Amino acid sequence: MASGGGSVASLWTEVNRCGQNGDFTRALKAVNRILHEVKDEVTAVHCKIVCLVQNGSFKEALNVMNMYSKVLGSDLVVFEKAYCEYRLNRVESALKTIESVSEQTDKLKELYGQVLYRMERYEECKAVYTDLIRNSQDEYEEERKTNLSAVVAAMSTWEKASPDDLGLSETTYELSYNAACTLIGQGKLTEALNKLQEAEELCRVSLSEDSDMTEEDIESELAVIHSQMAYVMQLQGRTDEALQLYNQVIKLKPSDVGLLAVTANNIITINKDQNVFDSKKKVKLTNAEGVEFKLAKKQLQAIEFNKALLAMYTNQADQCRKLASGLQAQNPGHPRPVLIQVAQLCREKQHAKAIELLQHFSDKHPDSASGIKLTMAQLYLTQGHVTKACDILRSIEDFKHKQGMVSIFLLHCDKCYNFLKILGEGRHNSPGSPAHLALVREAADFKLKYGRKKEAISDLEQLWKQNTNDIHTLAQLISAYSLVDQDKAKSLSKHLPSPESMSFNVDVDELENSHGANYIRKKAAKVPGDNLPKDLAQGDEKKKKKKKKGKMPKNFDPTSKPDPERWLPMRERTCYRGRKKGKKKEQVGKGTQGATAGATSDLDASKTASSPPNSPRPGSAQATASTSAPTASNMVPPRQQKPATAGPGARKKAPQKKKKGGKGGW
Repeated sequence: MASGGGSVASLWTEVNRCGQNGDFTRALKAVNRILHEVKDEVTAVHCKIVCLVQNGSFKEALNVMNMYSKVLGSDLVVFEKAYCEYRLNRVESALKTIESVSEQTDKLKELYGQVLYRMERYEECKAVYTDLIRNSQDEYEEERKTNLSAVVAAMSTWEKASPDDLGLSETTYELSYNAACTLIGQGKLTEALNKLQEAEELCRVSLSEDSDMTEEDIESELAVIHSQMAYVMQLQGRTDEALQLYNQVIKLKPSDVGLLAVTANNIITINKDQNVFDSKKKVKLTNAEGVEFKLAKKQLQAIEFNKALLAMYTNQADQCRKLASGLQAQNPGHPRPVLIQVAQLCREKQHAKAIELLQHFSDKHPDSASGIKLTMAQLYLTQGHVTKACDILRSIEDFKHKQGMVSIFLLHCDKCYNFLKILGEGRHNSPGSPAHLALVREAADFKLKYGRKKEAISDLEQLWKQNTNDIHTLAQLISAYSLVDQDKAKSLSKHLPSPESMSFNVDVDELENSHGANYIRKKAAKVPGDNLPKDLAQGDEKKKKKKKKGKMPKNFDPTSKPDPERWLPMRERTCYRGRKKGKKKEQVGKGTQGATAGATSDLDASKTASSPPNSPRPGSAQATASTSAPTASNMVPPRQQKPATAGPGARKKAPQKKKKGGKGGW
């Protein structure tokens, strides 16, 4: 009997009742009382572990398992142990725990499928779910089909596999969404977008039936569908619509950190080197806790690549190199971390070091060196080293016989390689294909252009055998044989069409005057005198004007030589002696106006006898009313009084500025 706690039987009754009600906290308390009374009770320990798992205390549940390991045995709590390890993201430990059991139950198989999916072992996961659906019949069949469709979508997206049609009916929005993901992996973007729209409609209908679901809850559930729709639009080039949908998802702040990380990463890819401040805000969402357990390895890898590129665009060179080096250490054979480092070196104008880094990677990883060598060739071309670029391109075995690569060699063949040698190497690849025949045509035209008709015969014969209706090639072949074997040329000329079959009812004038003609024959302009009589036409002709001779001066002497210094200024001539010095100029304006200097004394009225003795002298203070008035030129002009009102043309008062902060601003 427990002191104050009732009997053990009553405690078990309470545990059973709380378990059925879902109150695992009270059930855990009752189990602890039982273990206090009856130690090492196997059933009580098992119930305690289940209560801890239901409450989310996975670490504590594992500690209890380790503490009672001798009592519980090895197979009793295998599912609970594997589930706790799976929820604690110890996926490898959970896999070992499950595989240690000889016979697996259905619930252990379902957990096994989840673990394999997390470890991205999709083929094995698909086999597990297929077996479960085939050999079990219960209410969880729909969930198993959803998980199986998720596996098929992952195989199509990450492994580029084409799985068989399993005949899964798209009755729920989860199944429809997974089917759309499968179509995206196969590159069927239009069909995938239609399927996502169907999933959105199914989701709205199914969630609207639940009275407890609000509109915000429905939008939060639709966030993953909207984000996937935006991704499809982004792949289709509809970046503005995609960006709008992405921002709507971000504003909802869904609880799924994986969804937020993928959405933020896709926004960063749209921004690229523009709007870097927004990208720096969005990159924080990719660093949320638990993201690494929600996304696939390729998704995490893409996010890290974009972080390195964003550091490069924001001129954080050290951060960019650090992230790229970390990516290269995690993925030694992946070329993208090396390309990011090379891009950063090129921004720093260190092209030689960038080429050295590319060469080192291509030597170390020859299997994935094709893209690296193309980048090396591009760097050589930007620096003007055409020969080195062609050497690099010729070393790429996968591309050197491609039609585009051969055309690059032909553009620069005068600098590095023989034209016919390049064509001969390119023709060894896929004989009879359109690309092969195009190279043969190029070689034949080159030989005919430079008079090497004997060598062009084999190429022309090959082309004509492929298309015996090609009259142009047949004419070239006959022309080439005419220098080597005239009998052969005559026999081939029988294949030419007759002149009657070559004639066409074509209106030449209409063809030349058509809209697409390169040259239009212009009619001769009419001369105005053509329609007039000869007499009138001759009378209207203008006579040529004769140039008149210039007039000479009256005293012009044709025998005398003109002065060679006649165009020079007077001061620069040799006859110029300068101005005469020592003579003072006559002072002008000292006397009365118009008088000379010698007559000033005669005009002084004060020295004449007729002037009165009492007349005031100039400058005296005894001025009387008879004094002459001052002239108008010396008067200070009077100031006019301003009018009281502003008339026409008057200047108005300037408006004062309002103080800062008042209504209306300045």
